[in-house]
Amino acid sequence: MPHISVLRKEISELIAAGEVIERPSSVIKEVVENAIDAGAKHITVEIQHGGTTYMRIVDDGCGMAAEEVPTAFLRHATSKISDKADLDHIFTLGFRGEALASIAAVAKVTVLTKRKEDDYGTSYSISGGVAEKSEQTGCPDGTTLLIRDLFYNVPVRQKFMKRDVTEANAVSQIVQKIALSHPEIAFRMIRDNRTEFRTDGSGDLYTAVYAILGKEFAHDLIPVSYQDGMNQVTGFVGKPLYSRSNRTFQNFFINGRYVRSRQCSVALENAYQNLIMVGKFPTCVLMLQVPPEQVDVNIHPAKAEVRFSNEKAVMDSLFFAVKNALMQNGLIYEFQMEHVPQHDWTAQPEPQQEFVQPALPTIEKTTEPEPEVLLPPAEITPPEPVKETVSPLVSTMPATTLTIPQREAEPDVSDIADSPVQRKSNSFCEI
Repeated sequence: MPHISVLRKEISELIAAGEVIERPSSVIKEVVENAIDAGAKHITVEIQHGGTTYMRIVDDGCGMAAEEVPTAFLRHATSKISDKADLDHIFTLGFRGEALASIAAVAKVTVLTKRKEDDYGTSYSISGGVAEKSEQTGCPDGTTLLIRDLFYNVPVRQKFMKRDVTEANAVSQIVQKIALSHPEIAFRMIRDNRTEFRTDGSGDLYTAVYAILGKEFAHDLIPVSYQDGMNQVTGFVGKPLYSRSNRTFQNFFINGRYVRSRQCSVALENAYQNLIMVGKFPTCVLMLQVPPEQVDVNIHPAKAEVRFSNEKAVMDSLFFAVKNALMQNGLIYEFQMEHVPQHDWTAQPEPQQEFVQPALPTIEKTTEPEPEVLLPPAEITPPEPVKETVSPLVSTMPATTLTIPQREAEPDVSDIADSPVQRKSNSFCEI
């Protein structure tokens, strides 16, 4: 039987890093969330080659003290919570204390940090979980992280990396989600030495949506504002006519944290029932404010999923918030039926009145003799005599001697006139 032993520190850190750091976008998410928790008002994210070779995150937050910088890269080192009761009231995006340790275990990291009250900043380098050097340096207020050669010591993980374009798109999408969840922070995204997008940090959610998702998406939005007890829903939803073929443009934020929630998608799509075609999905940018004690964000290593203690109440708030917004903009019509009094079957029926047909006026019929129509007597015209025609062939025939037989003696006309047949024919002619 093999012996049981405790894993070395570098091996255990590599295993733990695989749960938190999956690709460059995971690194960006963890570092940017730490910058937001530090109170930054301006955040810049720069990547090259999809983030596999170079990532830079700059913020103007509170910074770190020189003696606390090495401690920040130890596993389970955090400033967010200090007692188990704090897990029920989490207001920060990060609290596990695993992000920096996991990043330093699989990449080469250099951090430059300075507090406002300090005269000098601190430069600290760590690679593969091993500290290299720490010294004073000049740098602006806040924190700057330089991350190079991700997964340089884990060749197996490098095989699962996709093309630079795909990885860069994933980084851009995660920065967009975070920028939408915090419109009060000015974000700038630089991709291969080119600024991809930026927000002004004015605090207006519509301005952030316009800058990140574009003019066409922002033009077809409907504002949402709903309060249901302790739950509050604000943001925007898209018009039914401009639904999409997938759920990519469904953005849900729970207490300022972007999450993937199947329950929220179902509640949203139920509100659009019978308004969009089958196979289409509505778009939204919705902010849900829920009491922290009713949300559990400690169920996923990357904190991408949450669990509600009263799921039905949260989903009902989202459903009615979207439904009311659609109705107020005339996209759902409310029909009111007239009140029809119920029939009292115990009451005695009223006697029916007999229907008497009114007497019709009598119309006297006057008969007048029809006028006689006298027709003129018919005039009988005798038939024209038939002219005998000689065929032209007779003239063309050669002259021959014809022998004409002698005709018999004609009968006496008087005898024919006295015959009954002739008398009958004469009577028709007289008519």
